[in-house]
Amino acid sequence: MKHILIQFKGNENHTPLIQFIKYGIAGVLATLVHITLFYLMALQLLPALNQHDVIASLLHLTVPEVSHAIRARNSMIDNAVAFLFSNLTAYILNIIWVFERGRHHPVLEFLFFFGVSGISIVIGSSLMGFLIHSFGMTTTSAFSANIIVSLMINFFLRKHVIFKD
Repeated sequence: MKHILIQFKGNENHTPLIQFIKYGIAGVLATLVHITLFYLMALQLLPALNQHDVIASLLHLTVPEVSHAIRARNSMIDNAVAFLFSNLTAYILNIIWVFERGRHHPVLEFLFFFGVSGISIVIGSSLMGFLIHSFGMTTTSAFSANIIVSLMINFFLRKHVIFKD
């Protein structure tokens, strides 16, 4: 048990399971940053929800009516802005707690980290916009699909391309 707890203190000498758990915890924290900023923007700056959205229903919100095309565009912009902050959170947590640095120069590592995340956010946001625009899906459902796709892409590429195993 003591050996397991020691692995949670730093970012070195992980068993794969402990590393994945730590990655998951860091990911949850970064995702909470992302979700919070996304919904604040979707509610306050660039409307991206409709009245049928689960968040609007749960919080008993009245949201402005916008077309599926506008909601799709706004949700992708809201997602891009939230991405910048959540990805910085993820990067900091990953370098201090999850992965061991050193496969690449720190500047390249940072650029690769954002590049990989950029790929996943483009794919996830495109999927989200497509689901909203083409099927009228609620923003929260489409946003959830975006998060799942991004998580899978990010873990694989961060583990195998950016950081040391």
